[in-house]
Amino acid sequence: MPRLSYSYGRAVCIYWDDHNPPHYHATSGEHEAWIVIADASVLQGSLPGWALRLVRTWHRLHHGDLEEAWVRAKANHAPGTIEPLP
Repeated sequence: MPRLSYSYGRAVCIYWDDHNPPHYHATSGEHEAWIVIADASVLQGSLPGWALRLVRTWHRLHHGDLEEAWVRAKANHAPGTIEPLP
């Protein structure tokens, strides 16, 4: 599972063989949520409120990068990395 980004104790990853809709996995401690790339909604799971706010802020800054990472991963290419929040 390639890790796209890591900051403030939360990791963001995309699985190579994941299903639609395009999404990524955000983890914080023992919590995990699948976040839809199109609108940052939670597809499955949950994160603590502070962690979800950080993920959604990061998502807004990198929406285009997330779409590109999904396309690369689905084509069996490395999705690359995305800058964390400062």
